[in-house]
Amino acid sequence: MIPQSSPELLKRGARYFIDLKLFFSMKSVFSKKVIEVVKKISKGHTMSYKEVAILAGSPFAFRAVGNILNKNYDKRIPCHRVVRSDGSSGGYNRGSLQKMKILKKEGAL
Repeated sequence: MIPQSSPELLKRGARYFIDLKLFFSMKSVFSKKVIEVVKKISKGHTMSYKEVAILAGSPFAFRAVGNILNKNYDKRIPCHRVVRSDGSSGGYNRGSLQKMKILKKEGAL
């Protein structure tokens, strides 16, 4: 059994905490970039999850873009304007039918 006061254990714990803190700070930086990109999509236009990921600085993080947008409930962020690369609507936290309805109303479809 390793004693709780073991310097090596404390060192590993501190390193784990720092790595975890860095991970979450990086995630929030990327999230902020995604939100800033999406805010700039004008009415009547769409952008793919991949295009948003590229503009946010992580070209292969298109699934992360979807996860970030799925957690957004701020109506000032037009998440509904982000669609799949194949042109289909993709997900929407208020329902895909609602997303299509809004996009049609805005003239994006």
